[in-house]
Amino acid sequence: MLGMEIVDAAFLPAAFVALLAGVLSFLSPCVLPIVPPYLGYMAGVSVSGLKTGERSAVLPALFFVMGLSTVFLLMGLAASTFGRLVLTYMDWLARISGVMVIVLGLHFLRVFRIPILDQEARMQAGKGDGGALGAYVLGLAFAFGWTPCIGPILGMILSLAASSADASRGMGLLAVYALGLGIPFLLSALFINRAIGLMNRIKPYLATIERAMGVLLIVVGVMLLTGAFASVSFWLLETFPGLALLG
Repeated sequence: MLGMEIVDAAFLPAAFVALLAGVLSFLSPCVLPIVPPYLGYMAGVSVSGLKTGERSAVLPALFFVMGLSTVFLLMGLAASTFGRLVLTYMDWLARISGVMVIVLGLHFLRVFRIPILDQEARMQAGKGDGGALGAYVLGLAFAFGWTPCIGPILGMILSLAASSADASRGMGLLAVYALGLGIPFLLSALFINRAIGLMNRIKPYLATIERAMGVLLIVVGVMLLTGAFASVSFWLLETFPGLALLG
């Protein structure tokens, strides 16, 4: 039971990592550039139509994020259920997950490339009808298909979920990840003109953002290997006792 308490105690830093991972996924090189055209597609207008206020993309963006979240929550449930099934081997599961996450981080840092992670299934954005159902389905497709940028970092979060061996914790981590990825989509739809300007300024730094994702993956992998999540969590709880209400 002590092992389970340690895993549970590690939820706070893991949740922070999941939120940061979601934001970095949104800023990744194969997500950020397509946000305006996707918002236009979901709203059924061109990007220029969004900028002039011809139609709002806020409601479609909301259903898009709901589609993302549906898949991520199911993944979290599956990963944590798998963790429960192999609870006896939880220490080994954490170590194996740590090694896999480090390998994915090295891929992002371009120490070597994993060919399958350089392929992606992407729905072509022609002209949508602005319907909520279509946006929801597009969110489902996005969650399953964006393997190069979202896949590796999502795999890290799934590894953390599997290590928790608790369905609510696993789904919680994926919910936090979905927030980190989904809220920027909603803000972009709400403030489309400012968002496009900000995205254009960020684009020259996409390679740096990708390297930051690689560093994050390696750090998390090392923490999984060493059990450092528990140590960090205990320090947080001792320093900020109020955080215990969130755990």
